[in-house]
Amino acid sequence: MIKKYAIAADIGGSHITSAAIDMTSGQVLKNTVSEKPVNNQAQAFEIINVWSLCLKEVMDHFNLDDLRGIGFAMPGPFDYVNGICYIKGVSKYENLYGFNIGDAVRSKLELPDDFGIRFINDASAFAVGEAWAGKAKNYRKSMCITLGTGLGSAFIHDRIPVVDGPDVPKIGCVYHLPYGESIADDYFSTRWFLKSYKEATGKETEGVKELSELAPNDKIVQGLFTKFGNDLAAFLAPWLKKFGAEILVIGGNISNAYHLFGKVFEERLKKESWKGEVGISELKEDAALLGSAYLFDDHFWKAVQHALPLM
Repeated sequence: MIKKYAIAADIGGSHITSAAIDMTSGQVLKNTVSEKPVNNQAQAFEIINVWSLCLKEVMDHFNLDDLRGIGFAMPGPFDYVNGICYIKGVSKYENLYGFNIGDAVRSKLELPDDFGIRFINDASAFAVGEAWAGKAKNYRKSMCITLGTGLGSAFIHDRIPVVDGPDVPKIGCVYHLPYGESIADDYFSTRWFLKSYKEATGKETEGVKELSELAPNDKIVQGLFTKFGNDLAAFLAPWLKKFGAEILVIGGNISNAYHLFGKVFEERLKKESWKGEVGISELKEDAALLGSAYLFDDHFWKAVQHALPLM
């Protein structure tokens, strides 16, 4: 009997979202979605307890025999092959350092030893979800970025993350590449907007959403979005061309303000001679859920083995 469903879990900085995925149709079963806040400074057992409770609420919709397993979209550093957390120095989930997450969750939920629990990088999960059921599904080569607290990115060829080789940066993402006075992550993220706005006005703001609301009547804010779009396009274009990406899919909270920087962004990409398409994610958070569940597609699981240790 072919098991039709997989459980997906997306681990955010301060919450977990879980849902069942229909592996035949590539749909998130909305009646199963569970989301819970997580204190990322809590002790390991507390975090595992919250994650497990969220997963249990989803799994209670099914018999265990109906499920292929649990797929996690996890931020790094993380051993995605063995399920061990190595997050350190980023003020979240540091108490999970060295923990085997798969073993801990399996024990807490009293699952059989052979019940599958698999892991993938969260940015890669987003990109795989878009390639399976989103904006990139009709393209062989895509690049996906998530713009938010950081710059997430992944390169995809036939739904498989590309993490090494001459056509992509080291570890298959761009956040760590040198840019300006530091790295790209410091410039193409919420941090840059908040820092730049304060430098220009002396005022503080909560986030990009608040800035976007000021933009219609504020030339300074308009200028920040224009600079952001222009600089981001100039930074991405060489990699889009080198990889041969046919589409760039953009997600993350800052994508909600795309109307404020999209025109200059796409004009600069054309000026840089990249001829692909730009798509704004419609799946949003569902993309990472779909990508983590896709770990239980047999063909994908075999093909992604090479990439997982390098994420």
